[in-house]
Amino acid sequence: MGKILGIAVQNYGTLKSIKMGKLFSDQTGNELGNMVAIIGPSGNGKSTLADAFGFISDCISTDVESACDANNRGGYDQLVSQNSNEPIHFEIYYKENQNSRPITYELTIAKDKYNRPYVKEERLRQRRPGIKRGWPLSFLYLIDGKGYAFEGVEGGQADDGTIDGDRKTVELSDTRKLGIVTLGAMKQYSRIEMFLDFLKSWYLCYFTPDAARQIQTAAPNQYLNRTGSNLNNVAQYMYRENPSEFKKILAEIQTKIPNITKIEPIRLQNGQMVLEFWQKGFEQPFFSQRMSDGTLKLFAYYLLLHEKNPRQLVFVEEPENGLYHQYLANLAIEMKKNVGKGFSKQLFVTTHSPFFVNALSPNQVWVLEKDINGFSIAKQAAAYDFVKDLIDEGASMGDLWYSRYFG
Repeated sequence: MGKILGIAVQNYGTLKSIKMGKLFSDQTGNELGNMVAIIGPSGNGKSTLADAFGFISDCISTDVESACDANNRGGYDQLVSQNSNEPIHFEIYYKENQNSRPITYELTIAKDKYNRPYVKEERLRQRRPGIKRGWPLSFLYLIDGKGYAFEGVEGGQADDGTIDGDRKTVELSDTRKLGIVTLGAMKQYSRIEMFLDFLKSWYLCYFTPDAARQIQTAAPNQYLNRTGSNLNNVAQYMYRENPSEFKKILAEIQTKIPNITKIEPIRLQNGQMVLEFWQKGFEQPFFSQRMSDGTLKLFAYYLLLHEKNPRQLVFVEEPENGLYHQYLANLAIEMKKNVGKGFSKQLFVTTHSPFFVNALSPNQVWVLEKDINGFSIAKQAAAYDFVKDLIDEGASMGDLWYSRYFG
């Protein structure tokens, strides 16, 4: 459970200073919803924003130095905004459920005396129960790997030094690793553990049809990996563990892709797993290796949307690539329906497709633009003049965007 109410990124490539949604440091914005679409011309920062989420995820799974080098990022000096003397900084405003108190996570990454990236500052804070205003208490605060953390579900330290609860002194042996990773592995730091579990549940989709065409050994997997190379194994898992849900997915796909009558995972004699696609007019099935990019992508997205225990945050880049344009509105509608209104799943999507955006509301769409210095800024579509009025009169978001009423 849980979702991001707002996020701010500073000094990360073209994201010199960008914010989306509501933050502890800026309460003027509207909370991010369960469906967040990011649009804008090429080169305006959509991929950089997606990579910022991926960078945080990589910091969790490895360390900040490795994350700076991963996925062709080129190291800290290539990541930090040009001509900036300030460190990379993230702020995440997070809420576990409707009744819980928001948590603010702040992460600052700089270079140490050896010119290596490290965690300069890390902080988690939350207000006391029943307190809706005022400054929250820090229940994790580390500077250069040294500081304090609070056990249990309550307590913290105010900025004036007042302590409420059981404070423990902390000193990390490796300042390249996040404190939440080290302390979140300990049950006594239950709030840190909860937030870490949320970050670990993120899924950044880098699906490529060529990866999905790889023949895998017959080892069922519950979740798609980043590239979708285990697509066959996830289908096998769902087919084995939840056949009714698998049939539901197939029924959904068959209404979206003409001529597909059945999709079935098959285990070969050598232990490898393939998908068979049955099409109208053909007596024999086609293996996934022979299917189109669009068919494989759409199948992967529906598998992702129908996970039995869904990842809490999913980020998909440009789902329109390789898909017939008439499928996109239906995919957007299915995504909106899938995330619902609660706290079980949040979906971020970057797109260039007005057909996809046509299915969305002004509050679900964010536009990335460039300021006069060439850095990205974010603006909610609902904040543009006349957009809401035109939508109320029957216009569609994608058509307005295509006609340059906004963005």
